[in-house]
Amino acid sequence: MTGTPKAALIRDPAERLRIGLAELGLELDQAAHGQLLSFVELLARWSRAYNLTAVRDPLEMVTRHLLDSLAIQPFLFGDSILDVGTGAGLPGLPLAIAEPDRRFWLLDSSQKRLRFVRQVALELRLANVQTVHARMEAYRPGRKFSTIVSRAVAAADLLGAEIQELLARPGRILLMKGHDLDDLPILRERSPGSVSVVALHVPFLDLERHLIELRSD
Repeated sequence: MTGTPKAALIRDPAERLRIGLAELGLELDQAAHGQLLSFVELLARWSRAYNLTAVRDPLEMVTRHLLDSLAIQPFLFGDSILDVGTGAGLPGLPLAIAEPDRRFWLLDSSQKRLRFVRQVALELRLANVQTVHARMEAYRPGRKFSTIVSRAVAAADLLGAEIQELLARPGRILLMKGHDLDDLPILRERSPGSVSVVALHVPFLDLERHLIELRSD
């Protein structure tokens, strides 16, 4: 555990983001910092009408949405990333801002959520983001992805035949989890490759966060 200042002491979203990125070891330019903070502003504004997230405090959005998403950046593999069940664009949008040279496809079955994601991509000029309105099991893009990531989809669902058909070889499936790892034995049984678990430290967050990484080489 590193020496992150207590969240109560950092009441400015920009300062919390700056400290959090430094602790994650991410060096982003000022333009990317501005885009991340603009994303939080848009999310807070839209959530008042569309209920996109249960987190309403912009300070907590920096922690629970931006820094939580960016904590998995070192595990991205290749240049094509599919975010399954992206919801309000998490983790796809923060990662796309941090990784402008990679391409991101953000998939969700909710038009309401994707309307917000499209608006963010438009306002922030994220040329590397493409939205996909589809159910995971029905998505047939005619291409494969080097990394498939999800923050919301159940672990077992990400190992269905449909998803495995979307994964390039070599490739990675990254599953973001809290403290509950009860489905890990099922993942190890069904995975076509190796499975590893990494304990993540998210700055300013006292909750347990884990990443399950499935490799297909």
